[in-house]
This record gives sequence, structure tokens and C-alpha cells, in this order.
Amino acid sequence: MASQSQGIQQLLQAEKRAAEKVADARKSKPEVEQATRRQVQGMQSSQQRNRERVLAQLLGMVCEVRPQLHPNYRITA
Repeated sequence: MASQSQGIQQLLQAEKRAAEKVADARKSKPEVEQATRRQVQGMQSSQQRNRERVLAQLLGMVCEVRPQLHPNYRITA
């Protein structure tokens, strides 16, 4: 009988700890969401700041064609 009582007490304690963890997770959820929003806003502003520069750089690389022979090309006469 005593072992059953002890097992029930352990289950109740485990349930209480689980409920505390759930409550803690619920409390920290808004903080995590807020931090995520800040990070996303930072990435968006960075993208907006650098967009034109990066596009100009890419277009410059694509449009600038320098014809040259491949190093392995051999002229045979």
C-alpha cells in the first residue's frame, strides 16, 4: 500500500513540474515572438538598404564581358 502511495506522489510531483514548465514556456513565448520580429525587421531594413548596390554590382558583372582564351586552349598550326 505504501508503494502505491509513493508512486502516486511521484506522479503528482511530475505533473506539477510539467505544469510549471508549460507555464514558463507560455510566459516566454511573447518574448521570443518579439525578438523574432526585431530580427526580421532588421533583416528587412538591411535588404532595403543594400538592394540597389547589390543589383548594380550583379548587373555590372553580368554585362561586363571580357573575351579571352581559356588557359588550356592550344593553338595548333
